[in-house]
Amino acid sequence: MSVFAIYPGTFDPITNGHADLIERGARMFGRLIVSVAANPNKQPLFSLEERVDLAREVVAHLPHVEVRGFDTLLVNYAKSVGAHVILRGLRAVSDFEFEFQLASMNRWLDSEIESIFLTPTEQYAFISSSLVREVAKLSGDISPFVHPKVMVALAAKFAARNHIGSNNN
Repeated sequence: MSVFAIYPGTFDPITNGHADLIERGARMFGRLIVSVAANPNKQPLFSLEERVDLAREVVAHLPHVEVRGFDTLLVNYAKSVGAHVILRGLRAVSDFEFEFQLASMNRWLDSEIESIFLTPTEQYAFISSSLVREVAKLSGDISPFVHPKVMVALAAKFAARNHIGSNNN
C-alpha cells in the first residue's frame, strides 16, 4: 500500500516554516498534498486561489508534492484524495493542545486517518503567517521568513490596501 499524506493549513501566506515542513514531509512520504483550506472564518488576506498559487510557487522544486485547495471537512477531504495521514506542525507547546483536539476529533470521525506531527527547524519555530503579515503590513523586513514571490505578493497586497485607504480621505 502506498501511503501518502496531506499537509493542511490556511497558508495565509505560506512561510519558510511551512516550506521546511513540506520538504521534510516530502522525504517521509512518496506523495504529499499541500492542502490549502478555504477557511473563510479566518478572513484570510489572500484569496484561496492566491494562496494555492503562492504555495505552488514555493514547492515547485519538489516533484512529489502537489498543492490543492479545499473547502470541506478535513477528514472528508483526506478520504476523497485517498490520504491516510495528516501532517501537522507544532511550533510550540501552546500549539499542542489545539492540535491534540483536532487529531482526536479527526480520529473519531475516521479511525483510518492518522495525524503525524513535526516540529519546525529551530530557525523557523517562532514564525507564523499572522506574524509575517503584521511585519509586512508595517513595512518590516520579512525576507528571512518567506519565499521571494510571497514577499512580492505581500508588498503588492498592502500597497493596494494603502492606496485604497488613501483614496477615502
